[in-house]
Amino acid sequence: MTERPEPDDPAGPVLVRTRAELVRARAALPGPVAVVMTMGALHVGHAALVDEARRRAASVLVTVFLNPLQFGEDADLSAYPRTLDADLALLGEHGVELVFAPGVDDVYPGGPPSVTVSAGPLGDVLEGAARPGHFDGVLTVVAKLVGLTRPDVLLFGRKDAQQLLLVTRMVADLDLGVEVVGVPTVRDADGLALSSRNTHLRAEDRGVATTLVTALRAGAAAATGGPGEVRAAALGVLEAQEGLSVDYLALADPATLAEVGHGATGPALLAVAARVGATRLIDNVELVLGGATGGDGTAS
Repeated sequence: MTERPEPDDPAGPVLVRTRAELVRARAALPGPVAVVMTMGALHVGHAALVDEARRRAASVLVTVFLNPLQFGEDADLSAYPRTLDADLALLGEHGVELVFAPGVDDVYPGGPPSVTVSAGPLGDVLEGAARPGHFDGVLTVVAKLVGLTRPDVLLFGRKDAQQLLLVTRMVADLDLGVEVVGVPTVRDADGLALSSRNTHLRAEDRGVATTLVTALRAGAAAATGGPGEVRAAALGVLEAQEGLSVDYLALADPATLAEVGHGATGPALLAVAARVGATRLIDNVELVLGGATGGDGTAS
């Protein structure tokens, strides 16, 4: 049986939990249908994805599924916030028609899948190097959810730039027949990119965390000087900040994620990952070497 979050909230999204419920509810949605895939603990950044989905489609379907395949450690999975009631309330405020919040057995009947999607070389660098197997788990669940929800449009945030690239490549390489749209990063007033992981930051860690965006802005401001100047400017900010443990700073080709060489010009992705206390954060900015910044305007 389908559910609504509150009986006195007729505008709230229909909530379904099983495959059979999803099939019936999905068939009733007028098309085209846009799908936003989440792991829950939703925030304003997710709302921006939903709002863009609303602009592009007649109906919006949101999935809320905490995917065990993309977590390297059980402790990380168990620590992830679970806030379904609040998530449904937020989605209702933004006009979502349908929410699919399945259990693990509904997505992976019979246990972990024997056949999975490999991210290939693009999944072995940056986040993939820090979290081996992570993107195989991401792509496997995205492929399964595409098959279950049958979207016309699929939306992801640009904050997870590597994920967006890999999903786009998978959809093209496997002919999944869905349009993939990247949505600009949403930031708090202090510049910190919105993330469900921000809830783990202690009050005293917040200022340290904003060093990531400060470094990206410094690097982007040096884009006219070339790759060396971009890296030096960003690293200078990161290295001057106590309490920040940097996993990587990369200046990469946005299509291949290969590090750009000396003298390179044109579009590039400046990406950073770092730990603040026990919380690991990522961020990025698109820029044009030898030109101005692009993307979500992080460097403005």
